[in-house]
Amino acid sequence: QVQLVESGGGLVQPGGSLRLSCAASGSIWFTAYAMAWYRQAPGKQRELVADISTGGVTNYVESVKGRFTISRDNAKNTVYLQMNSLKPEDTAVYYCNKRREPVWNWGQGAQVTVSS
Repeated sequence: QVQLVESGGGLVQPGGSLRLSCAASGSIWFTAYAMAWYRQAPGKQRELVADISTGGVTNYVESVKGRFTISRDNAKNTVYLQMNSLKPEDTAVYYCNKRREPVWNWGQGAQVTVSS
């Protein structure tokens, strides 16, 4: 059973930065999977924010391009999301998981709140 643990969230002012981490544990071959960060804002559906292929190719939703950077450390079974120039509309719970179905069980997520 794979366990995903997100960390690094918090309260930040507009224009600030945060770095999220997601560690995957369990009997998995982490390097075999494209990974992604998702977010869910209050009252909205979960959306894909960024993904990274097994070879390190990245993609971003238009609203975060140029501000967010996804990366991975296969030796640590960990994926990161560097978030810069944060905006109030980035406020959400952020989750990581596989990019493609079937996804693993969702972790608890990391709350990111952007507010002055």
